[in-house]
Amino acid sequence: MGAKASISLREEEIDEINKTTGFSRNQIIRLFTRFTSLDKEQNGYLSRDDFLRIPELAINPLADRIVDAFFSEKKNETVNFREFMATLAIFRPLTRRTGETDVNSRDHKLQFVFSLYDIDKDGKISKAELLQVLRLMVGSNINREQLSHIAERTILESDLSNDRSIDFEEFQKAMTKAVIETKMSVRFLD
Repeated sequence: MGAKASISLREEEIDEINKTTGFSRNQIIRLFTRFTSLDKEQNGYLSRDDFLRIPELAINPLADRIVDAFFSEKKNETVNFREFMATLAIFRPLTRRTGETDVNSRDHKLQFVFSLYDIDKDGKISKAELLQVLRLMVGSNINREQLSHIAERTILESDLSNDRSIDFEEFQKAMTKAVIETKMSVRFLD
């Protein structure tokens, strides 16, 4: 099975994670405890299966897409604590001090949502990708024809370049009235 990693958190790591994510020291320690409880094999990293064992995530129809976001820029199938924190930081609530480049900015939240739809990671959401995610979200509550109509209409209304897809800039414009700041925020206990 391999050697077990004894993982602990050093003060320098806490400081660095605080600077890059905005999480407080207490939040980092609390999330580290959660991370280590999810790491059943004590390897120092989480696998897709570890994420899917989170009850709140497992019941989400977009669970696989959300878990994919933790692995989006990785070549291997594991996430260490720093990577875990970097993704969670996107969900920190906005404050008056949140800047445009902060990891929890409106733009970063929108990029995260966009990545849930952009399944093939080509920088565009096609009708097929939109349909796939809509099917996950609504299940059998809406028939295929109605879903197809919703996807087609969404593409028509959002596709400003007439290429039958939605790029990130078009997605941003389509989401201008969406209150993403609260819908994409989780209150982390201190």
